[in-house]
Amino acid sequence: MEKIGDSTIIAMVYRNVVNMGIFDSVVVASDSDIIINEIASIGGGTFKSKKEHQSGSDRIAEAVEHMDVDVVVNVQGDEPFVSRSPIAELVAIFNDPSVRVASIMKPFGTGEDPQNPNQVKVVCDQHNNALYFSRAPIPFHRNTEGVTPFFKHIGVYAFRKETLLEFTTWPMGALEKTEVLEQLRYLENGVQIKMINTSAYAIGIDTPEDLEKARALHAARSPR
Repeated sequence: MEKIGDSTIIAMVYRNVVNMGIFDSVVVASDSDIIINEIASIGGGTFKSKKEHQSGSDRIAEAVEHMDVDVVVNVQGDEPFVSRSPIAELVAIFNDPSVRVASIMKPFGTGEDPQNPNQVKVVCDQHNNALYFSRAPIPFHRNTEGVTPFFKHIGVYAFRKETLLEFTTWPMGALEKTEVLEQLRYLENGVQIKMINTSAYAIGIDTPEDLEKARALHAARSPR
């Protein structure tokens, strides 16, 4: 497994989430014995998938099916720098009983390329409900005056348990298959995704270049 500093990425994500002090329980769900053993070696909770899954949400649903929980937060294993503040806001938004699914976005920063298909973009309505997610740069800037900024989707989701379990009963839709983005399954089935807008810096590790950026950021933050 790849490391950042002295820690594997998955262990860094796990410790980061635990140290937020937000959750009643933190469990790493995976089909990989290597990941399960890594988390177990640091005393973390784990769940070994027993089924093949099309998406991370399907895997999380299997893990929580028999847990007594109301809201489930999925912090993906390639997000080692997610900050506490947007996660706390994400959880708090479920005080509104109408919210069934929520996630996080941030404006693209300097040096970030909206043309990069590994950086997923999202556009929202006036109430910050997602209208669409895409690997393409959206919205298209046909009008270059007063341009709407690009927003990057951060790989953190929160769900009501019953909505997550319902998700697993729906077949993959045409848009999800085309973009290979599981969140589109919710939109294709009429479920709104409430988006939290954050300025907190985060690097999702999707490519070797992302990994090098993450290592540089970690080194810059570490005490000398």
